[in-house]
Amino acid sequence: MSLSVSRRLAAVTAFAVAGLFASTAPAALAAPTAVTAAPTPPDIPLANVKAHLSQLSTIAANNGGNRAHGRTGYKASIDYVKAKLDAAGFTTSLQTFTSSGATGYNLIADWPGGDPNSVLMAGSHLDSVTSGAGINDNGSGSAAVLETALAVSRAGLQPTKHLRFGWWGAEELGLIGSKYYVNNLPAAEKAKISGYLNFDMIGSPNPGYFVYDDDPTIEQTFKNYYAGLGIPTEIETEGDGRSDHAPFKSAGIPVGGLFSGADYTKTAAQAQKWGGTSGQAFDRCYHSSCDNLSNINDTALDRNSDAVAYAIWTLGAATPVPPGQSFENTTDVTVPDSPAAAVTSSITASGVTGNAPATTKVDVNIVHTYRGDLVVDLLAPDGTVYNLHNRTGGSADNLVQTYTVNASSEVANGVWKLRVKDAAAQDTGYINSWKITF
Repeated sequence: MSLSVSRRLAAVTAFAVAGLFASTAPAALAAPTAVTAAPTPPDIPLANVKAHLSQLSTIAANNGGNRAHGRTGYKASIDYVKAKLDAAGFTTSLQTFTSSGATGYNLIADWPGGDPNSVLMAGSHLDSVTSGAGINDNGSGSAAVLETALAVSRAGLQPTKHLRFGWWGAEELGLIGSKYYVNNLPAAEKAKISGYLNFDMIGSPNPGYFVYDDDPTIEQTFKNYYAGLGIPTEIETEGDGRSDHAPFKSAGIPVGGLFSGADYTKTAAQAQKWGGTSGQAFDRCYHSSCDNLSNINDTALDRNSDAVAYAIWTLGAATPVPPGQSFENTTDVTVPDSPAAAVTSSITASGVTGNAPATTKVDVNIVHTYRGDLVVDLLAPDGTVYNLHNRTGGSADNLVQTYTVNASSEVANGVWKLRVKDAAAQDTGYINSWKITF
């Protein structure tokens, strides 16, 4: 990544951290809890990611040309990834299952520390089809997740959330490995997973930049990253339900991820904004023998690998959901364009004992065409104002964020209000929903 791209990424990281932890409030307002800013996400070295791909290619070449479930190439792939993680200080475990008469393997790697009741997980499938080495599908996602995990170790990262990484077997046979993992998690363990990020094909040779349209916070995190690079994204539809996020989503776990395209055809409009060749598949070697080391777009692989790290660093630093009762208002409230007055959406809290906690959580979902125009405040029952968002985020659309507020001086029961003001002309939107958790 060039220096100029790194500077833009640093800027958008600051915006994202501000969104997660709340903007600095004017002196006259009560300020949210002070939270140490998350460490800056690293630039994942493309050379390191490609070195992993080279190893996977060699493994395939030495094992019949593939890394498919039940074949020696897959077990050798698992062994390679596990050795790297063991040496980096992760706690790893192999989970075995049986499919099509053969033993399959999932590899789970936990980074020490973080809140064990709030787990952020990232994963990818490590198997290929039998017809080829599977370098884009899905060596690309597996290598990027591996190198991000190694970057966590190099940085000695101490995130708020507990970090867990997974490499799945037998995805190509119907998501077998990830289904087995999710289905065998006790209910209490499933409830601890605050989010699962999936990376399946992120280096396609004629790439697109697709973001999963699932959990709003995860989706917005990836959009923030790409906005910092000035790269437009589209909602991912080609692989919806066809990769390893699906079992997590079915279990009620928030999911998100990235995708650079498979055998769908790139349109003229997509080629205009992303480059590449219109009328051609995003990956002409999808599930074919030519899915080898030459079947990778280095720019897409580099950008998407950095996006993996950006999400882990940003979401991993988020404050865990505090325990307690939640109250939500899902009624749409139009936010008129400036210079119109601010609008409010009210929630009545009742049945809560004593004062609000110092970790009162406010989830905000505002649909808007320019969130850099918005000033968003939380109004306590006694009228005290807590500024949540003060015109940050630039030209990005929508405001889907979680804020932690020290409202410990406030009685919890009563009418709380979300106040939204559009402070500049030419953009419109509405409060979609908001929630307060004590």
